[in-house]
Amino acid sequence: MKIRVGVFFGGKSVEHEVSVITGLQAYNHINREKYEPIPIYITKEGKFYVGEKIGVIENYRNIPALLRDSTQVIPINDGGLKFLRYPMKKFGDNVMAEIDVALPAVHGTNVEDGAFQGFLQTLGVPYASCDVLSSAVGMDKYFMKTVFKDNGIPVLPCVVTNIKKYVADAEGVVKKIEEATRYPVIIKPVNLGSSVGIRKAKDREELIEALEYGFTFAIKVLVENAVTQLKEINCSVLGDYEEAEASECEEPVANDEILSYQDKYVSGSKGGNGAKSGMASLKRKIPADISPEMREEIRSLAVKAFKCLGCTGVARIDFMLDMSEGKIYLNEINTIPGSLSFYLWEPLGVKYSELLDRMITLAFKRERENKSISFSFDTNILENITLGGAKGAKGSKM
Repeated sequence: MKIRVGVFFGGKSVEHEVSVITGLQAYNHINREKYEPIPIYITKEGKFYVGEKIGVIENYRNIPALLRDSTQVIPINDGGLKFLRYPMKKFGDNVMAEIDVALPAVHGTNVEDGAFQGFLQTLGVPYASCDVLSSAVGMDKYFMKTVFKDNGIPVLPCVVTNIKKYVADAEGVVKKIEEATRYPVIIKPVNLGSSVGIRKAKDREELIEALEYGFTFAIKVLVENAVTQLKEINCSVLGDYEEAEASECEEPVANDEILSYQDKYVSGSKGGNGAKSGMASLKRKIPADISPEMREEIRSLAVKAFKCLGCTGVARIDFMLDMSEGKIYLNEINTIPGSLSFYLWEPLGVKYSELLDRMITLAFKRERENKSISFSFDTNILENITLGGAKGAKGSKM
């Protein structure tokens, strides 16, 4: 019997459309001889849909029409993760799909940041991605930096502020940033990916514009010194907390100083097919134009960062090289990278289908390990408990 894999994509995120691309790429490359993939689309309102047309990328040109031809479902744990038709019919079978393992192909806030992983964990289904903690820390660029810095991984110093502070005292926020950094600076939402909301500022006027732009996408933004002689290098890692290995390194090619959303997903492919190819369409040099020594140092740092957060599955770690000083800085980690970074593994002889197979295998490994842990503790604490009055139960700490 084939293993049923639920491929989840979409969700309430500014990276919704990118997630659709990643999800359907994965769905199309799963080994059908071993697995039965089931595409599960999450709308921007958080509704789940299944159906024959959900797995076809061209149908997302008209999402309202796609949803009319598909079935809304709700997940339940019933000896396995089942998806019931919603609203349910009085007669007939309401089970529209059932899965053994989940493959999250979601990006951004509300889905990649640990929220969706916690949802799957609560439902009791194995999932092929980072866990709640590593996903949450990896999504928040400030917390990520603090963890990496504490573990000896080089990162740029930064300043974090939020929209409440800025509205209350914009002048004070700008002054604090200028005291802690030097122009030019990079301003980015603290919890988004795909280059959404990122701008560079060369002076105070541009800084104010960039802050206000960033606050349209996130409550908190991060400001750090820009590396003026910059070379970006990305490296993927596959594995878990015990064993992990690094992919080939790539050097993305931007049309501007900052690698943009347009660069990543639209303009890079032949024939304008970027919107269908996702991160695989980006203009890049593989392998990156760096020395063998630099390549191995970056790959080693990538594995160290991956294990430091306790990641599982596949992630992509992005680095910045300061060419003027010859220094390496870890920029960020993507716990569910665009296109699952399959293009970084192909040069090492790892096909996309094999990458997915190894991710699913790791999901079941973690599930076996979790089952060996006790999550219940038998006590008689509820035997004689009563909840009386505003002061709570007698003898309780309420």
